[in-house]
Amino acid sequence: MTQTPPAPAEQTLEGRRVLAVVTNYGVEQDELVVPVEHLRARGAVVDVAAATSDAVETLVGDKDPGRTVTPDTTLADVDPSGYDLLLVPGGTINADTLRQDDDARRIAKEFATSGRSVAAICHGPWLLVDAGVVEGKTLTSYASLAPDLRNAGAAEWVDEPVKTCPASGWTLITSRTPRDLDDFLAAVDEELAA
Repeated sequence: MTQTPPAPAEQTLEGRRVLAVVTNYGVEQDELVVPVEHLRARGAVVDVAAATSDAVETLVGDKDPGRTVTPDTTLADVDPSGYDLLLVPGGTINADTLRQDDDARRIAKEFATSGRSVAAICHGPWLLVDAGVVEGKTLTSYASLAPDLRNAGAAEWVDEPVKTCPASGWTLITSRTPRDLDDFLAAVDEELAA
């Protein structure tokens, strides 16, 4: 009689470090809170770096107040070299403000040029446009960003729940909206476990 082998235990992400970058107002609640809680539950260390040390006021649907998150550090003070993956949540206000922040652009550029992974959802890829790192990448995002991404030199924009692109020597994981979080987090887990 042949026995079915037991299912493998869910792989933990112990020893992996993730940096989430946000502004202090306007980040889409589920695009920050859900990944942070998910990754921490799997054993990863996740630090939230905000523009200031003040509380991060999230929004739901870009308009309704969401949960408040306490940042672990600031964009200016964090040393991004100690992290395996950069998480860039969306929220229209957050992303549009974050892309104008010198420290946020520096952090995104450092991840890409050092060959480390970046995961951006919804409006999050706007930061990558202003950091000058999307050229040659195939990615997805909130649909209204497609022209900006193409104009910034992205090889292709696709309308898919998640897109992982290893081109140009670093991995970029992107998703469209909070509805794609399950696919997004599965791709992030896979990348961190590799």
